[in-house]
Amino acid sequence: MAGRQQQLPAKLYYRIGEVAGIVGVEPHVLRYWETEFRSVRPQKSAKGQRVYSRRDVETLLKVKELLYSHRFTIAGARRKLREGGIEPPAPDSTASLEEVQRMRAALVDIRSEVVALMDELERC
Repeated sequence: MAGRQQQLPAKLYYRIGEVAGIVGVEPHVLRYWETEFRSVRPQKSAKGQRVYSRRDVETLLKVKELLYSHRFTIAGARRKLREGGIEPPAPDSTASLEEVQRMRAALVDIRSEVVALMDELERC
């Protein structure tokens, strides 16, 4: 999969046909995955076409790997992405204490990195 990510064209946005070619599935599969995975939410262009971000494409590649290579079910892939911090928790579910602690630790790490970057920028 790492080789696939490196082959992504250097663009900010991708149309559904391009993403289907990159991921290797039909466009209707991508549209279905949008309904199942909350982390994949393409924007709509002025003409109403789906426009995927690079992050959406990378998430879709992970989804395909989980479903096709590792033989996960949709629910299992969603759970695996949630554990990795990619998929947000379901709106009706409450996060477990472990999930909350893991998310908090990740946010504290991000905050310390941002503070360090800001300090570095102030010195320049």
